[in-house]
Amino acid sequence: MERTETADTEDRDAAGQRPGAGAATNRAMTTFSAADEEKQRGVRRMKLTAVGLLLFVAVVYVLAKWASHQGAGAWAGYVAAAAEAGMVGALADWFAVTALFRHPLGLPIPHTAIIPTKKDQLGTALGDFVGENFLSEDVVRGRLRAVGIGRRLGAWLAVPEHADRVTAEASAALRGALTVLRDSDVQAVVGEAVTRRASAQEIAPGMGKMLERIVTDGAHKRAVDVVVSRAHDWLVLHSDTVMDAVHGGAPGWTPKFVDRKVGERVYKELLRFVTEMRDMPSHPARGALDRFLTDFATDLQSDSDTRARVERLKGDILGRSEVQDLIASAWTAVRGMIVSAAEDERSELRLRLRASLLSLGARTSLEPKLQGKVDGWLESAAVYVVTTYRKEITSLITDTVASWDAEHTTRKIEANIGRDLQFIRINGTVVGSLAGLLIYTVSRALGA
Repeated sequence: MERTETADTEDRDAAGQRPGAGAATNRAMTTFSAADEEKQRGVRRMKLTAVGLLLFVAVVYVLAKWASHQGAGAWAGYVAAAAEAGMVGALADWFAVTALFRHPLGLPIPHTAIIPTKKDQLGTALGDFVGENFLSEDVVRGRLRAVGIGRRLGAWLAVPEHADRVTAEASAALRGALTVLRDSDVQAVVGEAVTRRASAQEIAPGMGKMLERIVTDGAHKRAVDVVVSRAHDWLVLHSDTVMDAVHGGAPGWTPKFVDRKVGERVYKELLRFVTEMRDMPSHPARGALDRFLTDFATDLQSDSDTRARVERLKGDILGRSEVQDLIASAWTAVRGMIVSAAEDERSELRLRLRASLLSLGARTSLEPKLQGKVDGWLESAAVYVVTTYRKEITSLITDTVASWDAEHTTRKIEANIGRDLQFIRINGTVVGSLAGLLIYTVSRALGA
């Protein structure tokens, strides 16, 4: 039966019915370390001691019986009874201890060799026991609440050296994560996310509300002032350019002096218009611009044709390769800034993170309310994990035990607990002798 169980386990591993981690665990379980060998030698010594004690009481029994037949007196009966009961106790406990690991004397007695033949059932029972008694919500919450993680964590973070350590580790983790990520993958994800979000969200109503608020507050007037002022300055410096443009658009059959006069007139009127618009806040053109912006803001919010044109324009802009390249390149710039800040011990990122950790630690160590929040978060997270993945956790125990080789598992367990079990045999010999002596004494007393 022992060999059959071992073969079954090996067949399951070979067929891939056990997790890959089980093979590694099996190898670790079946490998005897130097410490295991030393424990095994200790077990052998204790076995010799238990056997020696059994032989000792057997010799005492034989001598006591011989002495009783030779008329040595009543004491020989007492000694023989004690030695006889000691032998019985020693043999019974030898059978019980041996039956845990193998068949006594190699005989396939039922309910023996319990560990090698019942290994899988023991693993299942152990997994169920752990799940019911250690992975329950009440146990997890009670244990975490008793530990007081929030208070301890706050006190630990309040120490500057610890905050520095957490900051350094967090920065290293951030750099590592950014290094592992492939820029092309992240850029594709960012570009797709931005494009999808922009495409799904209609922007015209929002633009209309924003433009309406700007016009109502008069914020656009400063922009108009800047544009008109710059236009005036440009006209003053580029009068020849304006007149050349008028000359170039005139018909070829008109006299040149007429073209020049027309160009000068157009330039002067244009300059006068811009100058008046710059200097007169109540200029009719400014009012016309206000009305246009107000009407356009209304159309953006309520006119379906205007909103449709804005959406088409948005789609055309998002579809341009230059815009997609710009969105993708944003990740490269952000990544570079984050990595640089994470590497620099004096960067604003690390300084702010350190200050935040120190502040959080000081508050958490002093404020019971915040401690309760931290404890509640940790308790809820732990409870979620153990309740959601309880079967996976217990199956890890069950599958791991099932993947162990029965023979080597038995040897390793015996090496670790066998020495204490040999004391059972020794105690059985001593207790049996005392019990036999007591029973013999009571029997003689009642018989007398």
